[in-house]
Amino acid sequence: MPDLWGGVAAWETFWDRLVTWVIGDGLRVLLTLVLALVVRWLAHRAINRVVGLMTSKSVEKVGSSGRAGRVLAQAAGLAHQRHVQRVNTLGSLLRSVVTFVVTLIAVLTVMALVGLPLGPLLASAGVGGVALGFGAQSLVKDFLSGVFMIFEDQYGVGDVIDTGEAIGTVEEVGLRVTRLRDANGVVWYIRNGEIVRIGNRSQGWSTATVDIPVSYAENAERVIALIKGVVADFDADPAWSDQLLEEPEVVGVESIAGQTMTIRTVAKCAPNQNYAVQRELRERIKDALDAAGVKAPPGIPFGGLGGPR
Repeated sequence: MPDLWGGVAAWETFWDRLVTWVIGDGLRVLLTLVLALVVRWLAHRAINRVVGLMTSKSVEKVGSSGRAGRVLAQAAGLAHQRHVQRVNTLGSLLRSVVTFVVTLIAVLTVMALVGLPLGPLLASAGVGGVALGFGAQSLVKDFLSGVFMIFEDQYGVGDVIDTGEAIGTVEEVGLRVTRLRDANGVVWYIRNGEIVRIGNRSQGWSTATVDIPVSYAENAERVIALIKGVVADFDADPAWSDQLLEEPEVVGVESIAGQTMTIRTVAKCAPNQNYAVQRELRERIKDALDAAGVKAPPGIPFGGLGGPR
């Protein structure tokens, strides 16, 4: 500031320098800030358009697929909120990264225009960054692992996964920690960087296998024909159309041991629906074989597969 007692000459000198700085470096600072805001706005707009495009394409893909594709897409999360949440999470992450990078470049540019020494500052930041990197390398590892897990859609909320440490249903997927609840109700918090492998039991499809033991003396073709009739009725039931990807297949005699002949049926179904399909198939097959008088293997303490008749 000029000396208040220096007279008019001192004030004129101060204002001349101020005007010169405003016209020169001041204008450059203003342009830098405006350019940073424009770049950030354009980047965010592009990210939002990509997010909207990915969401709309997933809906079109689901609408044009067949029965198996529709069930798989619904189970995998492409048809509902899971896919939208994943895309929005990636969009939010990208917007945050863009904002940080643009702000950092703008601040360094303004500092250079103002005349502040960047050398010592960058050197100090480099040393601090190295120290922070060594101290927080596990945190960085967790963060990067979380980013790739979300980006690759390895699992999502509602999936049943096997992390090696615990098996359960995913309740929350974060950038650093994944929270899941096992069959006993225990909540597990697992750091993403510590997860070496993931077994996702809810992705793609699952297989329901039903083995029916009958007496060795029974006619295999007759028993298989009865089971095929049950399978056809089961596949035509609208209540199970969202669980079955295709009609279950009676593969035939799986094994013969002593006086027991085992007939196997395999069904390709939606993720995590294999246990429900197996229970329903066993019940229907049992009723059909009981009604047809098919005998159970010797040694079973009842007259048939479903009990005394």
